[in-house]
Amino acid sequence: MEQRPVKIFTTSSVPRLRYIAEIILGDILGLEWEIVTDKRKLGKNPVINYSPENITGSFKINPYPLLFENGLTDREIMISDWNGLPMFFQTPPDSDLPFDIFSASFYLITRYEEYLEFQPDVYGRFRASSSLAFRHGFLDIPVVDLWTKEFAKALLKKFRTLVFKRSEYKSLLTIDTDEPFFYLGKSIMASLGGFIHDITEGKGNVSDRYNCVAKGRRDPYDVFDYIFEIVEKSNIDSKFFIPVADHSEYEKNPSWKNEEYRKLIKLIAEKFITGIHPSFRASADLSILRTEADRLKLILKKEILLSRFHFLRIILPGSYRNLLNIGIAEDYSMGYPEEPGFRAGLARPFFFYDIAEDKQTGLLIVPFQIMDVTLSDYKKLDPQYSKVVIKKVIDETRKAGGMFVSIWHNTSLLDTPDHAEWRNLFEFMLEYQKS
Repeated sequence: MEQRPVKIFTTSSVPRLRYIAEIILGDILGLEWEIVTDKRKLGKNPVINYSPENITGSFKINPYPLLFENGLTDREIMISDWNGLPMFFQTPPDSDLPFDIFSASFYLITRYEEYLEFQPDVYGRFRASSSLAFRHGFLDIPVVDLWTKEFAKALLKKFRTLVFKRSEYKSLLTIDTDEPFFYLGKSIMASLGGFIHDITEGKGNVSDRYNCVAKGRRDPYDVFDYIFEIVEKSNIDSKFFIPVADHSEYEKNPSWKNEEYRKLIKLIAEKFITGIHPSFRASADLSILRTEADRLKLILKKEILLSRFHFLRIILPGSYRNLLNIGIAEDYSMGYPEEPGFRAGLARPFFFYDIAEDKQTGLLIVPFQIMDVTLSDYKKLDPQYSKVVIKKVIDETRKAGGMFVSIWHNTSLLDTPDHAEWRNLFEFMLEYQKS
């Protein structure tokens, strides 16, 4: 027997409700659904009553005002517990859920709080510590996925013929090549300056620089053969993000015109899906972003469709609007640099919703949960404790049937005694994330 679509009865078919209904009912639960504003069109379908009215036999959720508003409203949010999960936007006792799952999920996924006034960090970024999830201790779980699982159980008690799709856990490794070389990729004058600096400062790497630049010895930051080998052996889906910015206080990549660097970029792109790693300033400057994307397009001779901002510097909604403006289809910047976890409350890709314009866009957001330098630099964790953190995040993602996404840098995986444990952690993660 064919399953009837779920009808959502509401007073108005607003874009915010359509957006979040597709994520929860469509993407996660795999249900066909339709919004209805005329009760005569409900028929014999399962009905979610998203209104203050009473409809016999329906599943009732009293709506919080957020989805029916225009613009943004700063509000005080109270957190309480539901089946061991935090919840907010609580509903009256006559609801079949104790909170408005649609409004609460919309608030987290769209990053509503990042459009409001906040105190940025020194790089102009929204701080993890400012987020509702961090302040109330649920940044480490994909709460929207988990709410939806509980929601499905409640729906099934009311409508026993409903059949939900099974969310399959996936994983993705992403690599940022911020500094592909330590010695190579520099101009003659820069290399000469490096030699002089090493000599005058009495540094012991003069011979290393000479052997690398003049004799063709492998650059110490060039560990890409190791990364390629491990990734291919693990058979893990992987993507690389390449910077082609001009040199600055934030950007340490070689010139995009450098032949050694171009050779590496082409080698990476032959093996893996490759995207742009826009510079610090490109996140807020469309002209810089366009210039950098055009450079990578020229090197690879193909359209650039993927992006992740350097420093994970997202300024909403402008950064994402700029990506759309230059034809980027997917962005991989959604996560916090200083904390692991689920920035948008979701462990799966979703489309960017521009709250300021109240519309869903075609930009797919692929959130990540773990970054190497979050563990080593921001949180100052050793590799052994980092393993505990990684395992927990992977376990939570697997439980939710989501996608575990990590960020690594070649500079975390150097072939030196100091980095041996981080290589071991990298290899452990690749093995654990697929088991």
